[in-house]
Amino acid sequence: MEETVATQIRMHETGGPEVMKVETVDVGAPGPGQVLLRQSHCGVNFIDTYHRTGLYPVDLPSGIGLEGLGVVEARGDGVTEFEEGDRVFYATGPIGGYADERLIPAEKLVRVPENLADDQIGGHMLRALTAQYLLRRLYKVQPGEQVLFHAGAGGLGQIAIQWLKHIGAEVITTVGSDEKAEVAKKLGADHVINYSTEDFVARVKEITNGVGVPVVYDGVGKTTWEGSLDCLKGRGMMVSFGNASGSVESFSPAILSAKGSLFLTRPTLMGYCGTRPELIESATEVFEVIGTGAVTIEKATVYPLTDAVQAHKDLEARKIVGSTVLMP
Repeated sequence: MEETVATQIRMHETGGPEVMKVETVDVGAPGPGQVLLRQSHCGVNFIDTYHRTGLYPVDLPSGIGLEGLGVVEARGDGVTEFEEGDRVFYATGPIGGYADERLIPAEKLVRVPENLADDQIGGHMLRALTAQYLLRRLYKVQPGEQVLFHAGAGGLGQIAIQWLKHIGAEVITTVGSDEKAEVAKKLGADHVINYSTEDFVARVKEITNGVGVPVVYDGVGKTTWEGSLDCLKGRGMMVSFGNASGSVESFSPAILSAKGSLFLTRPTLMGYCGTRPELIESATEVFEVIGTGAVTIEKATVYPLTDAVQAHKDLEARKIVGSTVLMP
């Protein structure tokens, strides 16, 4: 096999977006259990900023990015599930997804059904798989339940709102602007709260007649943590799955008993799709809701692969509505 030269975004230190550099590397031939993937879409997710800043440490120097969509170019020994030319995605790493070509373990890949287009999958699957495990496995939302899902206009929030409505839940969501409120309303959210101008705890209590909700999905972190706990009913479930506004500060577990014998979990996608059977099961359900139209995937905001720095700046400045993709 001829030498494969790839363009990758790499970092040699942690810090701001500027630590990411465009580099040309020889990726080599696929080893046992690996494939060489030519990528058309590289997903950009908030977890990438945690790797870049060092909040979630990685060994340096390192690539960046956990999600991609592309075509299998070559297979290593022992790879029997995929053929050259197969269209596949991955969304649970390994890190190094900001690249036009890369090597990746075949066990991390899932074949994309022919009825789904690239722009329905590329850059969206990490969020879609996250929605699946949050809503269908971690806490299995039931028809008629009132649910609070923060950041409804984001890429994950848009998928979650539609999926929750498909289930039959009553959806309460928060957003940071009137523009984002319109996005959430069009997706079907029953109650949209602009937390920059409204007290979201007071509104949730008003909506639920003072009872609170059985589950809060909070990917915002520091700025919504205390309020999210106050939105829960007795023995409710606090699902803290992200730190978009910063990490939650240390707290005493006694706060959970004081606020009503609450449950708290800090899950990850890797924790729920860490085995191949779990990954395939989750992806199959995601393909189903997208394929039937129960969840409509809006086109992502697209940047050239070499503009990863600007993509991160815009993501952290909350300028992007929906998902973000780098395209080689």
